[in-house]
Amino acid sequence: MDSWLEPLLNWLALPQFGLSSVFVVSFLSATLLPMGSEPAVFGLIKLNPHLFWPAIGVATLGNTLGGAVSWWMGLASHKVVERHQHSQHHLRALEWLEKLGPKACLLAWLPVVGDPLCAVAGWLKLPFWPCLAYMAVGKLARYLVMTSALIGVFGA
Repeated sequence: MDSWLEPLLNWLALPQFGLSSVFVVSFLSATLLPMGSEPAVFGLIKLNPHLFWPAIGVATLGNTLGGAVSWWMGLASHKVVERHQHSQHHLRALEWLEKLGPKACLLAWLPVVGDPLCAVAGWLKLPFWPCLAYMAVGKLARYLVMTSALIGVFGA
């Protein structure tokens, strides 16, 4: 491991910083900021295997709340976006989202398109609570699969 990365992971894994750091990173990564939270979750679990379920839970909560913020940002931007014309590609995507409804938020875990998907769900005024529930299920599944895979490859 790089000489700077190990001390950073050790610092983030301290009990007073570990879970709160995972929450903040997970929350921010679910907004439109281009970052991933899986390395922080894996780093905490790698250094503290007994925190597997708390880390997964905190990461899911933070990422879901970040998705909720994206939903609200999408809702707030509805009037601004209405003023701009949409290409055929955008219109097809919007039709697809309207057809699926809140279930489309199950895909909020996808890289690149997942976070904007939450904002678009808000922009379309899809129901908040069902969207939030589907986001949470998708994000929980992502953290379980990604963290388990990383532990399988790198060990706990």
